[in-house]
Amino acid sequence: MNVARFEGARVFDTVPYARPGMSVGLLGGSFDPPHAGHVHITREALKVFGLDRVWWLVSPGNPLKRAGPATLERRMAAAREMMRHPRVAVSDFEARAGTRYTAQTIAAIQTAHPGVRFVWLMGADNLAQFHLWKDWREIMERVPVGVLARPGARTRARTAPAALIYRRARLRAGESRLLARAEAPAWCFVNVPMVDLSSTALRASGAWPGGEG
Repeated sequence: MNVARFEGARVFDTVPYARPGMSVGLLGGSFDPPHAGHVHITREALKVFGLDRVWWLVSPGNPLKRAGPATLERRMAAAREMMRHPRVAVSDFEARAGTRYTAQTIAAIQTAHPGVRFVWLMGADNLAQFHLWKDWREIMERVPVGVLARPGARTRARTAPAALIYRRARLRAGESRLLARAEAPAWCFVNVPMVDLSSTALRASGAWPGGEG
């Protein structure tokens, strides 16, 4: 990736702090709105994968969704209000860097923080459609991937194209704390107590007035 397009430190300064040797989980999404389910899987990821930090990467929009989300400013403010934890940071890096897809964002963050061990975090529902993401194989080859089971998605995720193609790179659940130190491709699927909430349901209920999508 041509890092010059990010104009050096002016963009990299928008990434939360991490020193070489740290393990940092990246949880990306539109967070439209952020909710207790996001908080729950973040706390679980810190524990089960032995992470030093987790960064919420609030995206300008999801390329897989036709309708746009609420404004980035509103979602950032809500995320910071919702996720209050000394080892979790909320970032708008993707908007500032001008990256549109996850593979681009990860490449830019790795360039900004050489020596930091990043882990891409996702729910099992995202693993089920991971093969639809642009350059998804590049993501698998760049960073380990931690998958946290969500209600109703366990079986579909385990038989997803990405899971089958990279089945030899899978760590057992009992090895989850080794994930951040593993060389990509590596991924781990863990079952954790889940909060059955979704941003879609909250928007439909009117609990997030003004949001789109």
